[in-house]
Amino acid sequence: MPPATVEVSNTVVQRLVRDQRPDLGDCPLTRVANGWDNATFRLGDGLAVRLPRRAEAVPLILHEQRYLPDIARRSPVAVPVPVHAGRPTSDFPWPWSIVRWVPGTAAADAGPPGRGPAAKDLADFLLSLHVPAETGVPVNPFRGVPLTDSGTVLVERLGDHERYPQAAALRAVWAHACAAKPWDGPPMMLHGDLHPGNILLADRGSLAGVIDFGDVGAGDPAVDLAVGWLMFDAGTRHRFMGAFGAAVEADTWMRARGWALILSTAMLSNSDDNPRMFSVGKFGIGQILDG
Repeated sequence: MPPATVEVSNTVVQRLVRDQRPDLGDCPLTRVANGWDNATFRLGDGLAVRLPRRAEAVPLILHEQRYLPDIARRSPVAVPVPVHAGRPTSDFPWPWSIVRWVPGTAAADAGPPGRGPAAKDLADFLLSLHVPAETGVPVNPFRGVPLTDSGTVLVERLGDHERYPQAAALRAVWAHACAAKPWDGPPMMLHGDLHPGNILLADRGSLAGVIDFGDVGAGDPAVDLAVGWLMFDAGTRHRFMGAFGAAVEADTWMRARGWALILSTAMLSNSDDNPRMFSVGKFGIGQILDG
């Protein structure tokens, strides 16, 4: 995980809230996550404060503020819709947000059987999300772009034979994915970082919500559909795919498997200090090889 450009303390966050939302100033505040791009603090029972940790993440906060309200109106499950767009101050130099707290257990912390009940709900969420993007929606240069744009970095990762003893089989998967017809529809709205760490489950495994929309943008929906390999075993994945019916073509599923390979290798190659994401990547590789 990259180091933070700006580290924020509970004291600084509490001061930001009291200055800009005095009605919330006395709510309990607890740090709950220190992610790749953002720090998140729970604010009372129903809210969270989300602040960029580094300059590169500032546009991501702004994208969430701009696009999440519309996504929330369409979504059948909870998303962390912003309720306050925080202004920079002398304490903190960048925009920040207060968002709705989405309760639930991260799917990354549940075993594959425990994720199964979420398959249909997750498909319904993606069907609600994947609509043609309006003009001006940003294109993430690493997500939703043509699959082959990531070929060089993937080949480099697979050169680590100690980490990827199945490299030959994975190269065959990649070749098959690259043979799929490229996306030729309109750019679609995307989550952009959909994996089990950003998917929340209710007590019995149904989908409670989806979080972390910093990579929201426009492009090929296959990047989000890759979650089928990151989230589910083979039997559940077939149910997940079947829930889309004719809305997703076979070529898009081929590209989605290729995106699952890109995302899984990114987790395995870059998460030695994050056992949770390393585990997601390892599971994904196993499912990719399973078909």
